[in-house]
Amino acid sequence: MNRRQRAKTVIELEPRRTASTETTKAPERVVEADPLYGVALLKTALELKRRQDGTPEEILRGVLARMRLSEEDFRAWLSQQGGLLKVLGGEES
Repeated sequence: MNRRQRAKTVIELEPRRTASTETTKAPERVVEADPLYGVALLKTALELKRRQDGTPEEILRGVLARMRLSEEDFRAWLSQQGGLLKVLGGEES
């Protein structure tokens, strides 16, 4: 072996094992991300900063209604995003 060459090491990885908690979860509804969902989140954040009256839930509903977005689809998408719904205060855990 030449001094400049390195020995090649091959590592075989085991297949990933699923945890028992992952197999017991109910299949969630998969929602395609509408490009306006990010805009809705931004508008909601701006409204929360600007307005002192109303709950985050009411403000979010108002923004979704003005943008004509489905609240059900938006919440399903939000639940897929790793806890953003909890940040907005829409889900207790």
